[in-house]
Amino acid sequence: MVERSVLIGLLVTAAIVAAVLVEGDDSVKILVKTVKGKKVCDKGWECKGWSEFCCNLTISDYFQTYQFENLFSKRNSPVAHAVGFWDYRSFIIASSIYQPVGFGTTGGKLMQMKEVAAFLGHVGCKTSCGYGVSTGGPLSWGLCYNKEMSPSQSYCDDYYKYTYPCTPGAEYYGRGALPIFWNYNYGATGEGLKVNLLDHPEYIEQNATLAFQAAIWRWMTPVKKWLPSAHDVFVGNWKPTKNDTLAKRVPGFGTTMNILYGDQICGQGDIDPMNNIISHYQFYLDLLGVGREQAGAHENLTCAEQVPFNPSYTASS
Repeated sequence: MVERSVLIGLLVTAAIVAAVLVEGDDSVKILVKTVKGKKVCDKGWECKGWSEFCCNLTISDYFQTYQFENLFSKRNSPVAHAVGFWDYRSFIIASSIYQPVGFGTTGGKLMQMKEVAAFLGHVGCKTSCGYGVSTGGPLSWGLCYNKEMSPSQSYCDDYYKYTYPCTPGAEYYGRGALPIFWNYNYGATGEGLKVNLLDHPEYIEQNATLAFQAAIWRWMTPVKKWLPSAHDVFVGNWKPTKNDTLAKRVPGFGTTMNILYGDQICGQGDIDPMNNIISHYQFYLDLLGVGREQAGAHENLTCAEQVPFNPSYTASS
């Protein structure tokens, strides 16, 4: 069971979301004020806490249940491996924690929709069981998994025994929307979420909201202090240095793969694992009505020739 305070918070938000989904969101009162010459807003449960980003559209304004169902249309098929686990409500509740800091709320509607498609493109690819010949097409099978099937090891790295020691009996195999592997990644993610994932990595496969929350935290948080986050390189907050330019790292979707997967995906030429992630992003842009032509130039989409930020980083794949 997730820690009591976290669980209570998730349950309260879930109850509010349930009411909104049933009754509509006309009752949400938008609060506006000016702080140091800057307009900031509070939109209740989904974007709370006096933020400039809350003055923009929230995710549920432009991404609704039917669109989630379109993107992940095969996730509850009988042959899927996480039937009944993933749903729209869990995603929206998880996103509400990060919308006040810009997740899906940065820029205008086009950028907002593109970021949600980009994030979910990673999620869909990393949780897909649809490669090869699949009913409905191989890109329709995102969120088929919520955990690694038949893990070959426990993913305990004793190098981190003083910072993130492995808990006896705990198994740190891949779990979640952007699967988490290894004790040190569960430890770091747990610190970020204020949930004891080092002792209880199983929480991620037991609670879809927490699984989405962990994935969004990874998207919004730099892997290292000197690196940008995937969010920052996607929405344009990150400005490449001369060394970045020489390393062919440019703002856009391609560099999100560099941040999240390093040399497992990037700098290896035009390989299938990279192209599968790109294909999910483009497919989701089409399904959302944005269109893949809005994904940008090829150099912004790919990381085939990019030098990895953090060589041999193994946290997310």
